[in-house]
Amino acid sequence: MATASQPAISRFPVPALSDLPADIRERIVAVQEKSGFIPNVFLALAHRPDEFRAFFAYHDALMDKPGNLSKAEREMIVVATSNANQCQYCVIAHGAILRIRAKNPLIADQVAVNYRKADITPRQKAMLDFAMRVAFEAYAVGDEAFATLAQHGFSEEDAWDIAAIAAFFGLSNRMANVMGMRPNDEFYTLGR
Repeated sequence: MATASQPAISRFPVPALSDLPADIRERIVAVQEKSGFIPNVFLALAHRPDEFRAFFAYHDALMDKPGNLSKAEREMIVVATSNANQCQYCVIAHGAILRIRAKNPLIADQVAVNYRKADITPRQKAMLDFAMRVAFEAYAVGDEAFATLAQHGFSEEDAWDIAAIAAFFGLSNRMANVMGMRPNDEFYTLGR
């Protein structure tokens, strides 16, 4: 229940941890043990257990896989596209993860505000340009976009990863905004 000093984390019902199916409860407890708190996204999405499972299965498949994109670069995609989608939750939460994965306390803020002026490599800028195109003009992605990525060392499989992350977090951003999902206070100081 929200109070004046602690606003609701979602406009939809948030189940108690003890009321959740065992697999979801175990995942949330594991995250809590690792990070020291429960990110609100876990509790808010637990409102619909089947969707929770599907969401996090796809999230993990995209964000935790090995490949040519580093974990920090994957988070850059999330932060840049989430800012463009005006998703406070994802910018704050994934900004914290980006600071930790990049081992750079400035990079997440720079990428969130304007990745084009951030202290990133030309390769990373090309990656984010492609991600933004997917996020807002997927219908216009053509051979030239793939050629630009290739000039920066990205394969077609990398392009798929960039596109999938931008697209998946487009869904996440929209749901977080509709839910009024509030970032945990802990995220604001992580990695600084």
